[in-house]
Amino acid sequence: MKLEELLYTTYGFDTFRPGQREVIEQVLQGKDVIALLPTGMGKSMCYQLPAHLLTGSVLIVSPLLSLMQDQVAQLKKMGEKSVVAINSFLKPEEKEKIWSQLGSYRFIFVSPEMLVQPFVKKQLQRIRISLLVADEAHCISQWGFDFRPDYLRIAEILPVIGHPQILALTATATAKVTEEIKGYLQLKEPFVYKHAMDRPNIAYDIKRFLTSKEKQDWLEEFVLQSGGPGIIYTGTRRKSQELADVLASLGISAAYYHGGMEHQDRIFVQQQFQNGELDWVCSTNAFGMGVHIADIRHVIHFQLPTSIEGYVQEIGRAGRDGKPALATLLYAEGDEGLMGSLVMDELPTRREIDELAAAKGDARRLVDEGIVRETAYRVGSYWLSRLSLEETHQQIESLQRGKLKQIDKIKKFIHFEGCLREYLLSAFEQDLQKKPANCCSNDGIDYSRFIISKAKNDKSTIDNWQTRLNGLLPLA
Repeated sequence: MKLEELLYTTYGFDTFRPGQREVIEQVLQGKDVIALLPTGMGKSMCYQLPAHLLTGSVLIVSPLLSLMQDQVAQLKKMGEKSVVAINSFLKPEEKEKIWSQLGSYRFIFVSPEMLVQPFVKKQLQRIRISLLVADEAHCISQWGFDFRPDYLRIAEILPVIGHPQILALTATATAKVTEEIKGYLQLKEPFVYKHAMDRPNIAYDIKRFLTSKEKQDWLEEFVLQSGGPGIIYTGTRRKSQELADVLASLGISAAYYHGGMEHQDRIFVQQQFQNGELDWVCSTNAFGMGVHIADIRHVIHFQLPTSIEGYVQEIGRAGRDGKPALATLLYAEGDEGLMGSLVMDELPTRREIDELAAAKGDARRLVDEGIVRETAYRVGSYWLSRLSLEETHQQIESLQRGKLKQIDKIKKFIHFEGCLREYLLSAFEQDLQKKPANCCSNDGIDYSRFIISKAKNDKSTIDNWQTRLNGLLPLA
């Protein structure tokens, strides 16, 4: 059966999206593959279709529970019944049923933390796994080093499950991150597919203000005058709640979302947004993966992102339907200070490492006593289990230097006077092939393409709003 025929009979699609066929062919030839496909290009199909031709189960390592649940729901919606997600929220009777028929599932989803648990490894050892998929593989570098070191341990499962071939999927990865993915997944001569990252329908906008109040005033008027759906990214949980409260007080359907919320509350907000019951979500970077909403028109960064890679991931959630979308970054003087503190807080301090080393097997109590932060415990313990104390200090200092380089790239982006699209692509070693009509604020943007005004039939209202967006009139 030809791949196109299988694609149609199994999932109802007539043709492959760019890059899918190339990746699938390499997977079916038994090669390890790293696939860099932009958000919305259908990365999941790169393992879903081969699963119908390979012998054994496909094991998908997924970074977020919400993403895992969404992928399972999408497969079941397409008629796939042989799928399961292994997570800590399963009831004992559900787990028992899964373990008893584990080998019968075509797709098995699991988090990195669950994957390295001895009992889970023992269960996976009993079945045949033909393909291991590292979904959102950039997290191995972006999150593994910082606060989820179990990402760096994925390779430990390989000898247990018979060294299956590996497919690493991501939308964003620099050459450095690609090499880290190769190393930590122990890939040997993998086929690497890199699709052009540019999303021509997304216009890049930077607004600069003297004070934080000016920035918030602009945001309130923008949201009042423009239609959603949209995401407003913040640097802290507190700010996401504050902004959601402000927008709600203005009569806008908005909610906040962050990692400190109860799981069911996060799922509820995500479902409301996907069902069109919310126009805006104010969130930390915890929101986005697994949110498949084609018509997100706006992604706004109220506070600075901590890396170019993270920024591109987040703005890539806009305009998946191919229609015009606007990515707006808001900057007020002094915002770099918050960005720097957020980035450095992700890593353990020298004192915390020393405390962990001294505590040895009793290190967990340091978290309970408030001496060491939870994140610092996970990262510090991981490196201390592999390196000497001095080597661990050196490793953390190396990671800090890497973080400072990421901060520097963001600072340059904020004040860059050339084409913002070209700047972002150059960060991923790519060149701009063709500049779209609405490229970026430095080249000029026709904002009327992105604004759904409540008075959309009133040309004078739209013209006035266009002028305000361009910064030629003060905000009311």
